[in-house]
Amino acid sequence: MEKSKHLKYKKYTAIVTVLITLVVAATVTFAWYVYNTEKHTTNVHMAAGAGASLQISNTYGGTYGQSAVLEEFVGTLNPVSTNVINGGDGFQKVLGFSNGSEMQPNLVASLFGGGEFSDYYNTQLFLRSNGGDTRIYLADIGYEDSNAAQPISTAIRVGIVTHKPGQNQPVDREYVFAINQGANPEAEYNTATGQEGYVLDSAKTDGTTVPFTPYTSDNYCDYDSDTGMVSLKTDSVPLCTVGGTDGGDYGDSVQVDIYIWLEGCDKDCTGNLSSMTLRNLALSFAGYTE
Repeated sequence: MEKSKHLKYKKYTAIVTVLITLVVAATVTFAWYVYNTEKHTTNVHMAAGAGASLQISNTYGGTYGQSAVLEEFVGTLNPVSTNVINGGDGFQKVLGFSNGSEMQPNLVASLFGGGEFSDYYNTQLFLRSNGGDTRIYLADIGYEDSNAAQPISTAIRVGIVTHKPGQNQPVDREYVFAINQGANPEAEYNTATGQEGYVLDSAKTDGTTVPFTPYTSDNYCDYDSDTGMVSLKTDSVPLCTVGGTDGGDYGDSVQVDIYIWLEGCDKDCTGNLSSMTLRNLALSFAGYTE
């Protein structure tokens, strides 16, 4: 289990902490090849905090400050898969199964359809700064499994979609992170095509899979909780840039969309996780200025 870090800030650095608590009220089968029509309710409470020169709000024109409480999500968290988020339109889920062939599980996913909004979690936050151009990185994704021996976190994905600065601006970039590089002890790849490391091709609806490598903790920045300093790794990936204007005024806000889902094509997404939950998940964003 990882815990969200106590975040500090110094000059030219700022941290945004996003705390998401997932409470599952009923059982669902997290698996492509074990189909369960039982619905469950997931309550998501998100809070976020920011440093002095980096502010956050849950709406573009809302009140900015060091924290923002985002809306609760109630829906059905079902396994979906995609290689492109595309505003949620890229998600697909299994609708039918067939007998597996040689070297495959007994049942494999074979019929797919579009994912619904209630199959995954999606929310938005808005960041702005009154300092110089500040690049935003992920500093950490902390999480807690309901059972460490059967970690549902191994199949969880976090998608981050950034927009161009300003209100109602188009998408700039998107990123998909795997939060736990460990293994589910009963992992088994479970689609009729593809292999480990493959996900559904969002451009097709026939179950075609394509290789896809999500980002990991190797792509975070380093944040020292003792000194409050931010440093970069060799593979640190900047998510977006926020910046102020001359005179120390706040610049245009940047919209950041957050997606959380179970990657159904992950071999860790199997039936032994049916009663498991992700108790909480915390995203820490760090601002870095040269």
